[in-house]
Amino acid sequence: MTLWGGVGKGLRALVGLVLILIGWAGLYTLAAVFVEYPVISGTPPPVRTLGPRGAFHVHTTRSDGRGSVEEVAAAAKAAGLRFVVLTDHNDFEPREPVFIDGVLMVPGVEISTAHGHLVAFGLRRPLEGVSKWMDGDDAERAVRAAGGVSVLAHPVQKRNPWSHLEASWRADGYELYSADTFFRDAQSRPFSRLLPALGALLGNAVHGVMMLVEPGPEPLARLLELELTRPRVALCAHDAHGLPRYEDVFRAMALYLPVAEGESAEALPTDAREAAERVVRGLAGGGAVCAFRALGEPEGFRLEGLPPGEREAPVGQVLTVRLPPGSDERVRIEVRGAGRLLPDGRSVELFEPGGAQVEAWVRAPGGFFGTRWRPWIVPSPIRVVLRSGDR
Repeated sequence: MTLWGGVGKGLRALVGLVLILIGWAGLYTLAAVFVEYPVISGTPPPVRTLGPRGAFHVHTTRSDGRGSVEEVAAAAKAAGLRFVVLTDHNDFEPREPVFIDGVLMVPGVEISTAHGHLVAFGLRRPLEGVSKWMDGDDAERAVRAAGGVSVLAHPVQKRNPWSHLEASWRADGYELYSADTFFRDAQSRPFSRLLPALGALLGNAVHGVMMLVEPGPEPLARLLELELTRPRVALCAHDAHGLPRYEDVFRAMALYLPVAEGESAEALPTDAREAAERVVRGLAGGGAVCAFRALGEPEGFRLEGLPPGEREAPVGQVLTVRLPPGSDERVRIEVRGAGRLLPDGRSVELFEPGGAQVEAWVRAPGGFFGTRWRPWIVPSPIRVVLRSGDR
């Protein structure tokens, strides 16, 4: 065989492979055209327990995002969000909260440390002594000294996991689900996961995003371990950079603030600082709920049996899960850690000290005309403690 003949054979093989991959992705594009969301729909209950929805952990052109602050605000408005927590990498210059076309932009920062990434928001004072790739413990202490909320960003991601043990015990929050981590995990399975999702994006962008949602056990196991010392705030992070598009990621998932007495379930205060205070308070207090809203809106979800505003309960307590109107056999309750689901499928018994995670999952559209179980509504975990007389 001549040299040119060998090159030609190799080129034909490469072209054939590309055509196969295009055809494989095209099948998922075709299937995605027929997918309809939401999966669960119903009339909102008369008493609202969830407030304005928004996005957490979003990047702009101030770091490695593809869109300006104004473009992110426009995408959030188009997706029906009321607030966005901006967390550009190592953007240490103090920012003020501001409304842009009705969407509240809340300042924050993602600090790149030598031990992983740490998200900070709700800062009362400027960060002092922080720098890129500083020690993770020093970064967490700096956030605490500034009166802010510290959140471990994508803590078990293969690319940038959190590795400072002592700082992790002190951090206030934990990103349980991360859209960016889903995307990066899919890259390790290019044919079975990434390519089908990219194909679906062309036919139904939100479905393409949802196809990436495949939680593994490691993030939750680590969160429940941290829950042993005190209640933790579990957040879903968009970690949005503009690819997939901001609007598509915002339509796929959101964080919903809790509604306290005297607060509006619909609107934020008109003053940007007051509105940002409510967002920070709602996210930091542990009462916010994450929802993969493409599957359905979470209004009506609640855990009965907990004192108002509390995320701690004694061993032996039984909680009742109330689901949104329209929920049916396509919804199941997932319980992990120190809780167990009782035979009625809606009651959760807390049976030992530790952390208990209670989530609603939905049988949702799969890849190619199939279905699979995906997380729908995700609150923060419950810390289970011994009753005072048992200690």
